[in-house]
Amino acid sequence: MKNGEVAVRQSLGEDDFTEILLRTGSLKFGTFKLASGILSSYYVDLRLLPGDPEAFHRAINFYRAVVEPSLAKRIQRLAGIPTAGIAYAAVLAFNLSKPFLYVRKETKEHGRERRIEGLLMPGDKVLVLDDVATTGKNIIEAVEAIRGEGGVVEDAVVLLDRQQGAKENLRKAGVKLHTFTTIRQIADKLLALGTIDETQHKEIVGQIVS
Repeated sequence: MKNGEVAVRQSLGEDDFTEILLRTGSLKFGTFKLASGILSSYYVDLRLLPGDPEAFHRAINFYRAVVEPSLAKRIQRLAGIPTAGIAYAAVLAFNLSKPFLYVRKETKEHGRERRIEGLLMPGDKVLVLDDVATTGKNIIEAVEAIRGEGGVVEDAVVLLDRQQGAKENLRKAGVKLHTFTTIRQIADKLLALGTIDETQHKEIVGQIVS
């Protein structure tokens, strides 16, 4: 991470992100099956943020801290991953004056029968956006779909990396993962605030593999 990127993120702060998680109830403990198929004792539900205008606005600024200016200069289009990534990608694309597209989970069987919704030209450099990365499975599937229609994908961005293999799996797929923060950083801050106890902290960091 470059010094300038570090400074921007420090000015916004993982503290702000942590506060949003707490205020919106986006961090939950229990037993959850993630999209990757992994069972987890905690869940970060960033789908709740668009329902809170202030939290959503701040989340978009977190994305901008990651994307601007270096990534924004290198891409022609911004792609959202359903479902959580679509709302964030659409607003961020508007703010950056970049064309927006999204990747369906499956090719639709009517109309134009497309997997990619939006204008994509061969050779276009596309930044893929999601909310949370776990193993990177959903991002890789989206990348393959975009590449299959001629797009070029070298970068993906998320707000939170659960540190369960996504970064390495994406690297193997030729994609660099850019994140605003990691679950380790959030867990440490929550423990310092006294919002979670040692047992909950261990539940979170115990699932970190990278």
